[in-house]
Amino acid sequence: MKMKEYIKKRVHELYWNEDINCARTTIICLSELFELAIEPQTLWSAVGLHGAGGYRAQCGLVEGALMFTGIYFHTQGKTEEDAVSACCHFASAFEQTFGSLRCFDLRPTGFSENDPPHMCENLTCRAIAFTYEYLSKLTT
Repeated sequence: MKMKEYIKKRVHELYWNEDINCARTTIICLSELFELAIEPQTLWSAVGLHGAGGYRAQCGLVEGALMFTGIYFHTQGKTEEDAVSACCHFASAFEQTFGSLRCFDLRPTGFSENDPPHMCENLTCRAIAFTYEYLSKLTT
């Protein structure tokens, strides 16, 4: 299965079958794509990282990607400085590609009480593919 097809299928499963937020979905998908085990505590720590617990601040797609970057760089023998630099450059690249780092700005139709669930499913798929490609280029 191609990477983007895998991401689309897996994001849909995690959102609709398990009701997992965007940050944890990002971490899970990236860990599977890179074949890297993630400790349960890592996923627990990301439970409120969907726009800062719904505050609509930094997007969980960014937060999950940044968390995974630190883990992944450590497993690749990179220094903390390498990971910090990669996170900074990732944030810039994400903002250039998607237009913002903020959940409030990225959510397809903004926020209202009548929003259907998982409005960011397509954005999530694009962001995870973007992150996978970004990290793959840095560590090959």
